[in-house]
Amino acid sequence: MELQCPYMSYYYVFCLKVKCTFEGVGILSADPTDYDWCLKVKCCGCGEESPNWHTFGVGDSHELKGGRGSANFVYKCKFCSRENSLDIVKDSLKKIEASQGEKFVPLVKFDCRGLEPIFFLPKGPWQAESVTSGSKFGDIDLSDNDWADYDTKEQETVGIYDFTSQFERVK
Repeated sequence: MELQCPYMSYYYVFCLKVKCTFEGVGILSADPTDYDWCLKVKCCGCGEESPNWHTFGVGDSHELKGGRGSANFVYKCKFCSRENSLDIVKDSLKKIEASQGEKFVPLVKFDCRGLEPIFFLPKGPWQAESVTSGSKFGDIDLSDNDWADYDTKEQETVGIYDFTSQFERVK
C-alpha cells in the first residue's frame, strides 16, 4: 500500500513559520498558555484534507484510543476512520521580532501523529509591543493578515501587514 502523505512515516514534527511586515512594532507574540491554534489538517493514511478549521490550545488534553496517552488535538479522519493526533511541542513557541526582517521564522512546533498541518488561521489573540514607546497592544486578530492601531504615546500608526505562514517538516 502506498502512503498518500508525502513522508515515509506517520510521525513527524512540523514547524509553523511566519513572516510579516512591521510598522512601529518591535515584537509580535502569542500567549504560550492561552493561545488557540486554528489549523486545517490532512490525514497521512489516506491523504484526505479536512474541510474544517480545528481549534485547540496547550491546555487541551484528549485521550487517545487504546490508552496510548493523550494529545492536545485528536482528529478522526472521516474518510478512512484513522485516529490521528497532534501535540504542541513544549517551550517551542517563539516571539517574532521586527529585527528578523521579512523572512520566514519559526513560531511554534507541532508533534504530529498520522496527520499533517496544511493551513494556519492566525485569529489570535496576539500581542504586540511598540518599538519606540514600549506601548503594548493586545487582543490582536490577524485572520485578515493585517492589523493596525495608533500609538498615542508616540502619536504614530503601528501595524502588522502581509502576515503569511507555512509549515516545514523538521523531523
